[in-house]
Amino acid sequence: MCTAAASADTQGWVQTGSSSVDSLSGGEGLATRDDGSLLYRGLGTIPLDLRVQGWNHVGDPDISRGYVFDAYQGPDDATSKMFAVTTPAGTRYTYVHPLDTGEKLNNSFATVSADSQWMVSGEWGDQDSLQLFPAPLLNPATPATGGTLPQAGRITLDHPVRDIQGCDFVTDTQLICSSDDAGTDLWPDQRPLLQVDLPHAPDGTPVTAHVTDLGPLPQKSACTGTFETEGVDYDTRSGTLRAQVVPPSVCKVATTVYEYRRAGS
Repeated sequence: MCTAAASADTQGWVQTGSSSVDSLSGGEGLATRDDGSLLYRGLGTIPLDLRVQGWNHVGDPDISRGYVFDAYQGPDDATSKMFAVTTPAGTRYTYVHPLDTGEKLNNSFATVSADSQWMVSGEWGDQDSLQLFPAPLLNPATPATGGTLPQAGRITLDHPVRDIQGCDFVTDTQLICSSDDAGTDLWPDQRPLLQVDLPHAPDGTPVTAHVTDLGPLPQKSACTGTFETEGVDYDTRSGTLRAQVVPPSVCKVATTVYEYRRAGS
């Protein structure tokens, strides 16, 4: 159930409400379907056949042209990560990316560019770049029925980031990302929303992007302890930005989804 909320301390965005979702089925990420409804992902939504194959974590998803993009990772000794794409007709194809030298196994999110040709993902920990792939299935450079997915390049960041849980394109050259960084050594805010501005729309070539701290995500709960930032989604039709925060302790059974709109819109 949505509740009214006051403006949040986020640059350029006004908090307009909040809701909650079951963490087991929706605490890892979310995306807006073409009809405006929300698709959620959580540990409880991992298909049994993928879990049996060792894909035991799903990240923040995205939807482009009705195709659902999911980011999966395996155990701590994994040598690859996987992206699953589900067509509007419900057929699922899997694309495995063997880890490049120095690449971490984490697969926190997938977000697809405005032209549906490129997919951005990210690793865990301290990072100075995001990963860029041809969008599986939608980019003709990828296999038509699943297969191996190499990186196209890197999006170098002009400021380091930490523990990015989700990103989503809000324009063809701008992403909003949610960070689970609890420190203040990289940015002045704990668990900030970050804005990543690209010099041009993704085209498969390496670029350098500018990162801006928009302010902290809320950490409000009846329980005390450590919060965790999760997925982020931008609905281009309604102009609504959503970001997830998992509360601490026993309250973590329900994830809070905060809603924002651009200031002045």
